[in-house]
Amino acid sequence: MGFRMGIVGLPNVGKSTLFNALTKTAAAQAANFPFCTIEPNVGEVNVPDRRLDTLAEIAGSKQIIPARMTFVDIAGLVKGASQGEGLGNQFLANIRETDAIAHVLRCFEDGDITHVDGRVDPVADAEVIETELMLSDLESIEKRRANLVRKLKGNDKEAQQQDRLLAAAQAALEDGKPARVVEVDAEDLKAWKGLQLLTTKPVLYVCNVNEEDAAAGNAFSRAVEEMAAAQGAGTVLISARIEEEISQLDAEEAEMFLGEMGLEEAGLDRLIRAGYDLLHLETYFTVGPKEARAWTIRQGTLAPQAAGVIHGDFEKGFIRAETIAFDDYVACKGESGAKEAGKMRAEGKAYEVKDGDVLHFLFNT
Repeated sequence: MGFRMGIVGLPNVGKSTLFNALTKTAAAQAANFPFCTIEPNVGEVNVPDRRLDTLAEIAGSKQIIPARMTFVDIAGLVKGASQGEGLGNQFLANIRETDAIAHVLRCFEDGDITHVDGRVDPVADAEVIETELMLSDLESIEKRRANLVRKLKGNDKEAQQQDRLLAAAQAALEDGKPARVVEVDAEDLKAWKGLQLLTTKPVLYVCNVNEEDAAAGNAFSRAVEEMAAAQGAGTVLISARIEEEISQLDAEEAEMFLGEMGLEEAGLDRLIRAGYDLLHLETYFTVGPKEARAWTIRQGTLAPQAAGVIHGDFEKGFIRAETIAFDDYVACKGESGAKEAGKMRAEGKAYEVKDGDVLHFLFNT
């Protein structure tokens, strides 16, 4: 299981440049005019995880298969998008298909790059996008509730649940708040997710700064951090220009370049880690002589469901999971050493898989 992160923002904030850098492609046309991206560009990237290399070296794995993450570069939104401005309805529909939203905000001055509103104000930019998503959700809710009237008269239980949840979302939106502030009971979570409201999606603010501000940020990015803290949202500091340059270098050159810029890691690493935190994701590993592989699951996933990420038959016929913690696998220099040291555990159906677990599943066919 990977996840899809939609990259959104106003035109000319650096979305497509960032997308190109992150996916190391030129799939997204980066140009200095609004709406140069119309159809969403989709790119998959490997999730960097040094633990996987360590495990592969210990096990002598012939192949390394990292987890994957999908970025979706969605065209620049503008004020009025919820009413169709700038082909807005099409763009909003693309957002529905993502797991989370990365708001790319322009946090740099550059007279050569046009801002759609003629000024640099990332907080105001974020408010424009959020407002359009909220207006779109309100319109959708009103239509859906109107369509439920007949079923409600017939005491349809599913319709009653849906209408109750839609009403809660509508109340929040009419109060000027996104639907994600609504507290949802566990028994309603599946139905709530099924509503596919734009403002229920977790948000990460990506502050696109100039190269000289990539390490410490600037007044613009600090204003975004304050806004995000008030919302309980996350932020990531990135220079799309630096990421673009790194994408053209090999690993050794990239490390040297980052060091010269005073950066410990690439923006891609920070963005993926922030995305994982945002969606409460974690990684487990399967390791052997053929391959070392990383698998993505949600925190709290039980062993049978984790097995199901590999193949549905693993979940259906689950017997147990032979489990070694990553640190134990490394300290014991592999599976046989972990067995001898008593560090391999047999875990059953109630086991909650932990980040970094090295697992081997036993199942009935």
